[in-house]
Amino acid sequence: MFQIFSVKNTVDFLRHAFPISVMSLILVIASFVSLGVQGINWGLDFTGGTVVEMEFSAPVDLNALRATMTTDEAEGAVVQNFGSSRDILVRLPVRHELKSDVQVAAVLTAAQSIDSGVIQKRVEFVGPQVGKELAEQGGLAVIVALICILIYVSFRFEWRLAAGSVAALAHDVIVTLGVFSVLQLEFDLTVLAGLLTVVGYSLNDTIVVYDRIRENFLKMRKGTPVEIVNTSITQTMSRTVITTGTTLITVIALFLKGGTMIHGFATALLLGIFVGTYSSIYVASYLAIKLGINREHMLPVEIEKEGADQPSMMP
Repeated sequence: MFQIFSVKNTVDFLRHAFPISVMSLILVIASFVSLGVQGINWGLDFTGGTVVEMEFSAPVDLNALRATMTTDEAEGAVVQNFGSSRDILVRLPVRHELKSDVQVAAVLTAAQSIDSGVIQKRVEFVGPQVGKELAEQGGLAVIVALICILIYVSFRFEWRLAAGSVAALAHDVIVTLGVFSVLQLEFDLTVLAGLLTVVGYSLNDTIVVYDRIRENFLKMRKGTPVEIVNTSITQTMSRTVITTGTTLITVIALFLKGGTMIHGFATALLLGIFVGTYSSIYVASYLAIKLGINREHMLPVEIEKEGADQPSMMP
């Protein structure tokens, strides 16, 4: 039995869909331009460099150790714990004007100023070829994720909704990469992990909206596709606000207090959550409407029973 839903309390979200979609298109184009002109500021995970592992005689404060590495030879060093609070891993970028031995000596001198008993355990050089492979594999991981999502949503819903969801996910990834390119923020493996997390977060938000859209298309006898989509977004908005709000609290805490190593990860999540929340409405849902989604597309396919078209032999 069909139900007639009142749309009196529905917020007309799609009233602003066109100008926001134009803004999103401009952001995507600007992101491509920045990526083509400036490129991405690849981190040591992708560009290669020198890795120095040291063991201190006592737990060491990472911030104090970083403060000692102010010389030109140690510029750009990334300092992190490696297994325990006494084991430290320092990653140094490639400097064509400096030999790696000079960089390692500067790092060891800085470490000895804090602990004279520090031991240099190993020194390794990671070439740029390894970094190139990481960049290719990371990009391939994002593309494969988008393709798998397209297949999943096509089976779960309908191809018009699937196209909207993948367009929204691609929009989120491209705009986030564009911001990193424009601001020349360092892009390392933690940022790549953040991008993949954004894909999952944005998809989850889109799927919740799509579930309600499909349900309302089947329940609402009257109403245009725009009215049904507006009703669905309104009904899921409280869930979106609560989920996004609680997630942002955690991500902001990581951004402010998480330290240098996960700062890029938190930055990618902050950008992705903001962009992904509005793209679920103004990219995914709006594109599905533009592709002509309607109630008939949501109806289950009727399977004709064998012999149903034969006349009955009963008197």
